[in-house]
Amino acid sequence: QVFSLTQINKIDDEGVTFRSHIDGSQRRLTPESSMAIQQALGADIIMAFDQCPPPTDRETVEKAVERTHAWAARCREAHPDDSQQALFGIVQGGIFPDLREQSAQFIQSLDFKGYAIGGLAVGETKAEQYATLDQTLPIMRADRPRYLMGVGDPDDLCQAITRGIDLFDCVIPTRLARHGAAFTFDGRVNMKNAKFKEDERPLILDADFQSYSQNFSRAYLRHLMIAKELLAYYLLSLNNIAFLITHVQNMRQAIIEGRLAQYTESFLQRYLGQR
Repeated sequence: QVFSLTQINKIDDEGVTFRSHIDGSQRRLTPESSMAIQQALGADIIMAFDQCPPPTDRETVEKAVERTHAWAARCREAHPDDSQQALFGIVQGGIFPDLREQSAQFIQSLDFKGYAIGGLAVGETKAEQYATLDQTLPIMRADRPRYLMGVGDPDDLCQAITRGIDLFDCVIPTRLARHGAAFTFDGRVNMKNAKFKEDERPLILDADFQSYSQNFSRAYLRHLMIAKELLAYYLLSLNNIAFLITHVQNMRQAIIEGRLAQYTESFLQRYLGQR
């Protein structure tokens, strides 16, 4: 969240000072306080405190990597070895291959329970994102979970999973729903579009797709969006989350059956419309 607060924060080597978006009060977050908060929350997986810069010059990224490493060591020190919470370290380095390698090696030297790749999906191109994964994943140990932060587009999941990523997080299913966009196997659709005005079919036509949103027609979903009914955002959120779960379940089954390449090729051809 430090990244999302860039307009109202100040970062130094000890931590981050920011103003609350709720009441404007000043708050201070350090690696140690970040650990304490996450430990109190009781999360199964908690993350080391890091600095995630947007696409920028090399000097700025180098400083962020240096700070991320120092903070990671402090987080590791503040987290008990016998804790049931899995502490993950975060690899930074922007789109600079040597900085990614340097960061991956240092973070792994701290022996975290899992490793995240941060600093992607923050403004770089998809080609740069995939190239960074190609450069970074081969030097990350495969016997620990590998987590790609902030990535959730269905096509990006294909690209990342085929490269060896295990975990993801992203706000995209609910963010898109708030703007009237829905995932389908034939691509993303805008439910405000007039072409859905009299379309009585369910949003997703695949018979085995299961979501409560399937009980409502495209025409009704469009009506809810145009009327700005809260139910619209709820139903589209359910659809988008169910879609991603189904997509990842399908990929998992394809891995088990040894047909991942065939599945991803077929999915991408349909989802991206042969592009």
